[in-house]
Amino acid sequence: MAHSLQAKKRARQNVKQRAINRARKSQVKTQIKHFEETLAAGNAEAASEQFRLLTKKLDKTAATTTMHKKTAARKKSRLARKLNAIKAKT
Repeated sequence: MAHSLQAKKRARQNVKQRAINRARKSQVKTQIKHFEETLAAGNAEAASEQFRLLTKKLDKTAATTTMHKKTAARKKSRLARKLNAIKAKT
């Protein structure tokens, strides 16, 4: 248990920031799920739109300290390869 005032404040801030970070990560995971569902359906055009939205969400999350920039880039790269494979089939 924190005793000093600054430690108590830091504990309060940590709780708030953890909730914000978890919400952002959840949004990214949800967006990835929507993208992969669209890919599984085989709709390349809708998948491109989902990828655009996913990229935007990843970039916004990486702009904060929630996710490292290279982690976001790695996720985008892997998902772009999946999208390109679907586009090549059609």
